[in-house]
Amino acid sequence: MKVLGKSVLGAFAKKHAEVRSQVSVWLAEVEAATWKTPEDVRERYPSVSFVGNRAVFNIKGNKYRLDVAIAFNTGIVQVHRAGTHAEYTKWTF
Repeated sequence: MKVLGKSVLGAFAKKHAEVRSQVSVWLAEVEAATWKTPEDVRERYPSVSFVGNRAVFNIKGNKYRLDVAIAFNTGIVQVHRAGTHAEYTKWTF
């Protein structure tokens, strides 16, 4: 998959150093993936939530969230935002 919005991930990892390695692993796994359906995503990330046309990943257990859009037909993952669980509860989709 091609990942757009890496700057969002970089800023998030800089702000929350304890999650830096998990963000790096997530990014590497997504770039190596060839997801065609939401089920493909769930195979690797069973806790992913699909909200409208977005996917929300739990990072570092349930402490942080990552909000992305996945265009399965083009193989593009657009990172929209990342934040703490408390921040996530205020997000609107």
